[in-house]
Amino acid sequence: MSRNANINPNLTEPRWLRLTLIGIALAFLLLMLVVPLTAVFYEALRGGWQLYLESLTNSEALAAIRLTLITAAIVVPVNAVLGIAMAWLLTRFDFYGKQFLTTLLDLPFSVSPVVAGLMFVLLFGAHTAIGGWLEAQGIQIIFAIPGIILATLFVTFPFVARELIPLMQAQGDSEEQAALILGASGRQMFWRITLPNIKWALLYGIILTNARAMGEFGAVSVVSGHIRGETNTIPLLVEILYNEYSFTGAFALSSVLALLALATLALQNIITRIQDKKLAAAERSAT
Repeated sequence: MSRNANINPNLTEPRWLRLTLIGIALAFLLLMLVVPLTAVFYEALRGGWQLYLESLTNSEALAAIRLTLITAAIVVPVNAVLGIAMAWLLTRFDFYGKQFLTTLLDLPFSVSPVVAGLMFVLLFGAHTAIGGWLEAQGIQIIFAIPGIILATLFVTFPFVARELIPLMQAQGDSEEQAALILGASGRQMFWRITLPNIKWALLYGIILTNARAMGEFGAVSVVSGHIRGETNTIPLLVEILYNEYSFTGAFALSSVLALLALATLALQNIITRIQDKKLAAAERSAT
């Protein structure tokens, strides 16, 4: 008997309704995603490849690209380590205040990035106790690269942990306990049991963290000071160029961010396909 034969015809939607919903969804995607994305690349390339490349290779653009890459190169590994540690803590231990800590983990999601930037200004600004003392030691946080890194760390902190926590809760710790009983050390247990089990979720969280780190605007805008050639990341320079009517430069840099977003989606799709194949293979071997 075919699978469709078991479906109650009263529970299936009419063909006209299905086609209408598909049409609405496709129209929405076309209007809200495809058309704006196409417009970005069209505006970026409208002046020709030569002008496009010049817009990406001038000193300000290169400085913004370099700062964005540096920020991501620092933020992603730090948040990967912190995310694993936080997920391990919340899924493997019971302690007083665990629920409160779990709630705090979502704070960067609920707080506006602009508010997050203001928090760091109030904490490390030149006229604050901590910021004044640091500047006396020759360390500047606000309106400098360290402030940009701290703000980006804050807004991207939950991504890795939030990808790992549901998976680690579903997997449980039976394999890890068995490894310990068999004489494995904590390090061996982590590298040979825990990490292989979470590697795809970890990679997924890292990809999301990297995408958000490169595209963050609100928090970075508050703490950067918009010093041209020094503290402007790609999103900040896009805004400056657009406000100065330098549309080719603005859209050229925007196309870089768009390409990064498309690459992120492609990687996510690849990871999802690999996970689905592994899951299907495991189900076949189990039967």
